Amino acid sequence: MTEGAPWRHVLAFSVPLLLGALLQPLYHTADSIIVGRFAGESALSAVGTTGSFLFLFLAVAIGISSGNGVVVAQRFGAGDTEGMRANAACGMLLLGAAGLAATALAFAFARPAFEGLVAVPKSILPDTLLYFRVCAAGLAFQFGYNALAAILRAVGDSAATLWFLLLSSALNVVLDLLFVAGFGWGVAGAAAATDLSQAAAFAVACVYVRQRYRAFRFRRGDLRRCPALAGATVAVGLPITLQLVVVSFGLTFIQRAVNAFGAAMTASFTVGHRIEMYLNLPASAFQTTLATYTGQNLGAGRPERVARGLRQTMSLSLAMTLPVSALIWLGAPWMAALFGLSGEAADWCRLHLQAVALVNVVLSLYMPVFGVFQGAGRSAFPMAVATVALSTRVLATYLLRSPACLGESVIWWNGIFGFGLGFLMTWTYYLSGRWRPAAPPLPRP
Repeated sequence: MTEGAPWRHVLAFSVPLLLGALLQPLYHTADSIIVGRFAGESALSAVGTTGSFLFLFLAVAIGISSGNGVVVAQRFGAGDTEGMRANAACGMLLLGAAGLAATALAFAFARPAFEGLVAVPKSILPDTLLYFRVCAAGLAFQFGYNALAAILRAVGDSAATLWFLLLSSALNVVLDLLFVAGFGWGVAGAAAATDLSQAAAFAVACVYVRQRYRAFRFRRGDLRRCPALAGATVAVGLPITLQLVVVSFGLTFIQRAVNAFGAAMTASFTVGHRIEMYLNLPASAFQTTLATYTGQNLGAGRPERVARGLRQTMSLSLAMTLPVSALIWLGAPWMAALFGLSGEAADWCRLHLQAVALVNVVLSLYMPVFGVFQGAGRSAFPMAVATVALSTRVLATYLLRSPACLGESVIWWNGIFGFGLGFLMTWTYYLSGRWRPAAPPLPRP
């Protein structure tokens, strides 16, 4: 990524990443479709209600692995093979410990969280807790997979993660049909299918990394160096984690407002949020790509390529997002029916999808810039933007949810307030140039 036209590198790296990211919401969508059709609307609502809290735990996995990936990318750009291996081993150790802790915390706090904070309706609380706890049992596999995927992206191998996710998604759909439609296990079957498919992706990734990359055949001595190296990973990864935690809590409070409108709105929001994930995929993929691109170019002493790469990436982001927005707008009624929604729930879902098809274009115009900040070691600023944007969305939701204001429609229009402010903050900071690093060298392993 340090030579040649930036857009070629960005596109070559991001297309497998984008396809891989597409597979993740696909198997969540498969869960929702199969559960909605074979277990009913109440079960669908229970599955959707767990999303924000499951994301809370995954925020830790994504944050730490992304931080470790940036450090490994910088080592890779500098040609430091020993440092690259030692930092990768440190990241694996941190993620392994965090995964076990996440499972324990998920089991301990599930009931008070869903009863008190989210205010899940009593009619779906048993299914909500069951689905969440079974999913939580497999968090260690998700943490491990995120660690390996970040290492592979750091060295430019985004294609491998696509194949791992393809395997996981296909297996998830097959197991969903077997456990939910075939055995009638309901939400427990959908969660078990997710756990097993993620375990398969982690196992295959472990074998691939060891066989394909001699540099990542870890040694015992690498782990002993972790205390000295963990600081660099945490310095980058902690703000990313906090940013995602803020997103999770913001979505949790929005979910609480959704639940207050009744079961039909909860089912509608479940579907709308699933489809919204597809709309945000290009911007998210380009953010990850630019973090690696920026880290490698700064590590190689080529900072002038960063601005050029961002300009070309923003054009690609908009070119991919607009057709997806148009597809969601036109296909909104069909999408609601696909998930088994009808009546009031289907009407709300259609309005939700058509609104986010417009609003989330704003997100695509600034979210990729976060990758530049993260690759430059300035990941605290995206955290601040996410905090302000989500706080604004939550505030707008609770202030404007009365019938005299926006009413139910605030659930899907709150993004225009948060994303608009996020756009202004992000580009103001980027154009100021204060993100450019004057950082000391990374600690030697």
